[in-house]
Order: sequence, then C-alpha cells, then structure tokens
Amino acid sequence: MPTRTEPQAEPAQPRYTRIHRLLKVLTLVESGRAMTPQALAERCDVSERTIYRDLNEIEGAGFPIRFDPERNRYVIGRDRFLPPVQLTPDEALSVAVLCEQIAGNSQIPFTGPAWRAVDKILAGLPGSIRSEVDAVADVVCIRTARAVPPDGYEPVYERVRRAIAERRGLTCRYDSLNPESDNGEEFDFDPFALFFSVRAWYAVGMHHGRGSVRTLKLNRFAAIRLTERPYEIPGDFSIDSHLGNAWRMMRGDRDHDVAVRFDPEFAETIAETLWHPTQDVEHEDDGSVVFRCTVSGLDEIVWWILSMGPHCEVLEPRELRDRVRDAAAATSARYADPERP
Repeated sequence: MPTRTEPQAEPAQPRYTRIHRLLKVLTLVESGRAMTPQALAERCDVSERTIYRDLNEIEGAGFPIRFDPERNRYVIGRDRFLPPVQLTPDEALSVAVLCEQIAGNSQIPFTGPAWRAVDKILAGLPGSIRSEVDAVADVVCIRTARAVPPDGYEPVYERVRRAIAERRGLTCRYDSLNPESDNGEEFDFDPFALFFSVRAWYAVGMHHGRGSVRTLKLNRFAAIRLTERPYEIPGDFSIDSHLGNAWRMMRGDRDHDVAVRFDPEFAETIAETLWHPTQDVEHEDDGSVVFRCTVSGLDEIVWWILSMGPHCEVLEPRELRDRVRDAAAATSARYADPERP
C-alpha cells in the first residue's frame, strides 16, 4: 500500500486551481477505475507529491479515502460525494464507449471534455453496473473517418464557441481554396452553429462580406477575434434547413433527381447503408439495385460515384452522367502511358 507522507512545502497556487483539482481527484476516485497516485498525477497534470497532499486535504475535509491494494486503486467511503446517476448497464456502456472511443482517442477534435465527463458519470453508478461496464468496454471498438489532429486552430474553435454562447460577433480573415475569393481581407462573421462533418469542424453563420450565410472550415481561418458587436441567431435557422438536400455539406443552387444502378457485387452494400435522407433503393431481378435520391448540387455526389469504380452507372440526370464520364476519362488518361513507372 502506498504510504502518504507529509509533503514538503510547495509554491502557493491560486485557490481556484486547487479547488478544481480536488474536485477532479474526488470524481476520479469515485469513478471506480484503477487510480494509483501516478495515474491521478497524470490525469491532473501535477506531481505525485501534490496528489498525496490533495488526498490528505480531502480526507481532512471528511471524505474517507483509502488505498485498496487488491484493486490497486483508491476508494472512498460509502457516504457518496456525488448523487447517483440512474443509468442502466446498456446506457452506461454506450456513454462510456462513445466518450472513450470517440473523444478519448481524439477521433473528433475538441471532444476531450466528454471523455473527462465519463469519470463523473461512472462515479455515480452502483458498483455492480460499473463492473459490468468495465467487463465490456475494453472489447468494444469504434472507428470513424478520423480527422487530422488539430494543429493550432484550437483557439478558433474556442472563439467561435464563445461567440455563439455570448452572441458576440467575430472579425476574421479566411484562406479560401476559391481563387476568386478575397483572401486576406477582414470581414465580420456572426456564427450560428458549429458542426462536425466527416473529418472536419465547420462554422455556419452570416458572412457580412458576402451578405449571406456561409459554411467556413475552422482550420482555414487565418485570424479571428471576438468583438463586442451583438447579433442574434435567426429563430428559423437549423443545420438541416441550411444544408437542405446537400449530399454532405455543399448545397448547390438547385435539386437534382439522381438514379444510379449498382451491379450485384455492390448491391447489398448500397441497400444496407443510409447514404442520404431522401434515398430509395429498387431491387432488380438480376440482383442489381437502382439507387435514387434528390440531391442539392452535384459536386459532392460525383466523387462518391467515382469511388465505386466500374460497379455503378449513372442513369440520370444527363448532366451528372456526363460529369462522371469526363472525370473517369481524365483519370484513365493519367495511366495511359504504359512506359511510365
């Protein structure tokens, strides 16, 4: 059993920092995980000496904490610090898996707080449910389309989030991939929502430089600052209404009724997946399927169709058929030279 000795004096810390850390130590201990002094120190980003001091303070405040050598973790007495959370084993498992697999593994950037919050949730569960969750959580795995780890745009996310919460406008500069855009010019931006799509975070809001609602990728902001200018989010705004029938997130000027035939080899995969909210799948006698949907704009669906290779054929509209044909021909032309290594 680790021995808690009286630590030597350390430089004084701001009181709010210590209070928050003590609360975190309590929730980590109550979570029921294998929390050794080293593990607690790593999670709180302090030294083990500081953790020993914190444990002494917590115990002195009336929370009986002891180290259980059989379970290799600290445990707290029966008088619980946090009120119990009424979750079933299935609910607790789902929360734990989503938080640890998606947020803990940074598959979606900036969701780390959800991973930390699961400790508080587990802390309020009965021991029997915690044991059941622990037995299954480690063998359940979720893998999504992983985003590139954020590189320097954490402040952008935080400022957009704060702007939405406080209804304060932003002044920004943005590096667009569109060569016709005014890259480098400042503009006012009123964010309505943050949303994550496939591999990246986006902000949707009023772009005063363009006079319309735009979708901007967070890692392309060259500069962003919070202002005191107030704004309101329109009462009828929603991400769904903004995206309309876009294939993913790029909404075009008009809707197109699309029909694509997939051969029997790909038919099952197409039929069993929800690719678009408007889709309808017709099964043919030869085992093929015809996939139909109504999509706003063709730019995104072109690349989806091309990703299926020779296993599909666009039936309509003609414009989409021509675009896929031209892109496929251009791709083939890159491999036309048999002498090229």
